[in-house]
Amino acid sequence: MELKKSDKANLEKKKGLFLQIGLVTVLALLLIAFEWTTREVATGSLGELSDVVMEEEIIPITRPEEIQPPPPPPPPQVTEVLNIVEDDVDIDDELFIDDVEARADTRIDFTQMVFDDEQEAEEAEVFFIVEDMPDFQGGGQDAFRRYIAENLRYPQIAAENGIQGRVFVQFVVNADGSVSDATVVRGVDPSLDREALRVVMSSPKWTPGRQRGQPVRVAFTFPINFVLQ
Repeated sequence: MELKKSDKANLEKKKGLFLQIGLVTVLALLLIAFEWTTREVATGSLGELSDVVMEEEIIPITRPEEIQPPPPPPPPQVTEVLNIVEDDVDIDDELFIDDVEARADTRIDFTQMVFDDEQEAEEAEVFFIVEDMPDFQGGGQDAFRRYIAENLRYPQIAAENGIQGRVFVQFVVNADGSVSDATVVRGVDPSLDREALRVVMSSPKWTPGRQRGQPVRVAFTFPINFVLQ
């Protein structure tokens, strides 16, 4: 079947016309583009910044005040007291010196010189350990412990209050065997301490201790037990 075209639908006839219209339109757009001018748009002013003169604030420089020390107190006024003494007193300037030079026939009397044996005994050295220690009735410290147990009287007030303990007594056996200078080194109760001192001071004489063959003073520290039965 053969196709037939309508003359109205055939666009080949108007091809030249469309080409001309397109060229004219392009030229018109080019002319408009070249002739186009821009105008400057005045922008609104936000305000001019005027020169502001800033006054400089002068800050005074301050320094801490120096604390002055208080002035020293005035020196005390000393009033001079002048004692006026009459110059009519006789002063004996002569110095008499006895003749004490010893000669061959000079004799010195020692009969009136007094020696205190007790003072010398107190000043004698006290030993704690010597070559021969003091001995009590031939039995030493064991015999002295038996003597304490036999002669100790328990204080009634301590017994009623149930007080017991060990009292340490220090004493000195002198060169003649007597006991002196008894003191409580560590006590328990005043009543027990007094009884411990009493029984020690009432002790019979000891055989004194000896150092290099000479009797000397010897110190002892002895514990005394107080036990309620």
